[in-house]
Amino acid sequence: MAVVVKYFGAIAEATGVAEERMELDDVKNSLEVLKANCLSKYQTIGDLSFQLSVNQSLSPADDLKDGDEVAFLPPFAGG
Repeated sequence: MAVVVKYFGAIAEATGVAEERMELDDVKNSLEVLKANCLSKYQTIGDLSFQLSVNQSLSPADDLKDGDEVAFLPPFAGG
């Protein structure tokens, strides 16, 4: 199963990539597993604040599906 992972702002700067495709084990396809994999791969983002979205939803379900888009979003403010 493959998902697209996007990084924005300081997170993209810390990882050195804006987007990548990640393969997940069909058995371990949770958002928490993906987050742990990314934190392990890019240890520089461990100290940064971020929120995860799945398919542009800030209230994502934990189970990911093939083709989902996961975004690491830095803190943002609105007016």
